[in-house]
Amino acid sequence: LPVPLLLIWAPTWGWIVAANVLLGVNQGLCWSTTVIMKIDLVGPARRGLAMGLNEAAGYLAVAMTALATGWIAAAAGLRPAPFFLGIAYAGLGLGASVLLVRETRGHVDHEMVQRSGANTTSSWRSVFWRTSVGDPSLSAASQAGLVNNLNDGLAWGLLPLFYAAHGLSIGEIAVLAAAYPGVWGISQIATGALSDRIGRKGLIVAGLLLQGVALAVIALGTSFEIWLGGAIALGLGTGMVYPTLIATIADVAAPDWRASAVGVYRLWRDLGFALGAVLAGIVADLAGMPAAIGLVALLTVGSGVIVARRMPETLVRRVA
Repeated sequence: LPVPLLLIWAPTWGWIVAANVLLGVNQGLCWSTTVIMKIDLVGPARRGLAMGLNEAAGYLAVAMTALATGWIAAAAGLRPAPFFLGIAYAGLGLGASVLLVRETRGHVDHEMVQRSGANTTSSWRSVFWRTSVGDPSLSAASQAGLVNNLNDGLAWGLLPLFYAAHGLSIGEIAVLAAAYPGVWGISQIATGALSDRIGRKGLIVAGLLLQGVALAVIALGTSFEIWLGGAIALGLGTGMVYPTLIATIADVAAPDWRASAVGVYRLWRDLGFALGAVLAGIVADLAGMPAAIGLVALLTVGSGVIVARRMPETLVRRVA
């Protein structure tokens, strides 16, 4: 709730950092649990579709807000007008959560009963190890999530500066900033459902490779049209990866430690936001923005190779 006000009134950079800290706490408390609740509710047969719908709702909102705030900023300035949307969003989200959301733990208990009451509860330390290193599917998904969000951190932190340095207007930058999460959001509905039919691994590998190619196109591009094509391809690649990785975690983890596994996966995945922004900034300072974008493109392709070599198909494991 205080984030938009902090950004409106911020007299120093420290206020901006504090607002981002609060946003991070919100992500940990709210977004992670909404993901877990949807996994609880939907059951094993449609996890990919459920994750696609969840991520589509979030990132379509990101796309529409990026476009809307860009237009508002172009017309009314950077502060305070664009942040009035944030005040409305925070209030509406809190109200809907209080009035409409119900506890889903009972669905987990029901799923455990369906599995003949098997209890495989593990300590958090054990789950952390399995998700980070020990299990081939979980660890491959965790590194893929980290690299995926590493290039997402680049997209939000560096690409607007890259476009501005080439003389694009605020309106054109807003279109590019909206195209990436817009395609990402829309495509996730289809790719999540598709992963329930054809499996997770192929979509993850293909999506990471497509992201790498898209970033290379952006780094080498010189016009709005080329960058728009790159943003669309980057969004499609991310849409292939994002819901499918979470569905992979849910495929492998048992119901009674699944929430912990999702939390560990999201720890690694969302660290990518920070690492991507910092890495891109350092490399851009040392070697230029195209070099920073190219480096992240190579890392993304490498992540796809790791998934191809290390991850077995988890959908087959679940159905079997």
